[in-house]
Amino acid sequence: MQNRTYAADVTAGESATVAGWVHEIRDLGGIAFLILRDTSGKLQIKLEKDEMDEDLVETGLGVHRESVVSVTGDVKEEPRAPTGFELVPESIEVISEADPELPLDPSGKVDAELPTRLDNRTLDLRKPEVKAIFEIRAEVLRAAREAFRDLNATEITTPKIVATGTEGGTELFPITYFGREAFMNQSPQLFKQLMAGSGLETVFEIGPIFRAEEHNTPRHLNEATSIDFESAFADQHEAMDAAEEIVVAVYEAVAENCEEQLDALGLAETFEVPAGDFPRLSYEEAIERVNATGALDEQLVFGDDLSTEAERALGEDVGTFYFITSWPSEVKPFYIMDEDDDETLSTGFDMMHPRMELVSGGQREHRHEKLVEGFEQQGLDPEQFEYYTKMFKYGMPPHAGWGMGAERLVMTMLGLENIREAVLFPRDRQRLSP
Repeated sequence: MQNRTYAADVTAGESATVAGWVHEIRDLGGIAFLILRDTSGKLQIKLEKDEMDEDLVETGLGVHRESVVSVTGDVKEEPRAPTGFELVPESIEVISEADPELPLDPSGKVDAELPTRLDNRTLDLRKPEVKAIFEIRAEVLRAAREAFRDLNATEITTPKIVATGTEGGTELFPITYFGREAFMNQSPQLFKQLMAGSGLETVFEIGPIFRAEEHNTPRHLNEATSIDFESAFADQHEAMDAAEEIVVAVYEAVAENCEEQLDALGLAETFEVPAGDFPRLSYEEAIERVNATGALDEQLVFGDDLSTEAERALGEDVGTFYFITSWPSEVKPFYIMDEDDDETLSTGFDMMHPRMELVSGGQREHRHEKLVEGFEQQGLDPEQFEYYTKMFKYGMPPHAGWGMGAERLVMTMLGLENIREAVLFPRDRQRLSP
């Protein structure tokens, strides 16, 4: 809209045209106020009934909340107004009338349950605290890209429709592809490894992944955003260093650039950038510490995965971001390399927030014969993955990397209770629309 001024940018003594949504109408008798809201904030529109054109006042008072309007008039200083300014209108144009029966209240005066909010996401994001989540999410992804470039990583985009799953299993979404069976990709894992063996060497990707996840919990999704990294001539220790750098960088960016959004979420005073040097516990140390907390009904033994309860107990014990390293080989995927001095242990690692796992990674097996053996040990047919395995015959360097859940990163950063709050339009077992 030409000549439009944002609510936060109006200047006293000048005429301005503002456009946005009707947030509230306050009728005080001889005077009334229309509160207009746009992406920058709110502005008070003053309606003096006895001194203004009757049709103008009628338009201003008759419009329903959340209708879209354009208002032109003079801006004046008014210390009693929410922003210190008010606009005295010369014209009010109703651009789009809203239905008086709204499915939820964008002013936040009346709370709505999460399913109602997700069904009406457009209205939901008109609330400052909800909008703030996605502005912070955008800053997280922007800062991550910048930090990856500082690591000399090249951004790539890999296929999301594939002939075989990354890890096989029941978590694949099958689709029909011109009469053939294909799948939605679970991860860019195999493709980013191929790029580590190319002239690019160090790569990253931020994109969707798909898993037919059976769990329907506050931290699982069937379509998620994965932040992925892979680097040639790197081992698991250097990959962990990179993961730590990315997490610290995005927290620093949010602290520096999202003060208003953190304030809207009530986090301005408590938000902390994590210190570096995240503790690195071996898997064996981790299960010993979990057992020592006494939080579980049954003690963990070597080879057990960490349940949600175990992760929570360990997170409370450690109290900060941390890594779990040297996982048993049998619980990690075929492409994770074993440790040189003990084939029962892998170079696989997880990076944990005190609440949950954020990252899974490790050094990859770059030797062709060992890689094929790994397929066979996990019951996968190497011939189905020939596009991937054959490249390991042509000079594949040692390489390492990881994948990080973007939604989990935002969820834990902002203390959200449900991962769906960090997704515009979540996809889970029940939700396919909107």
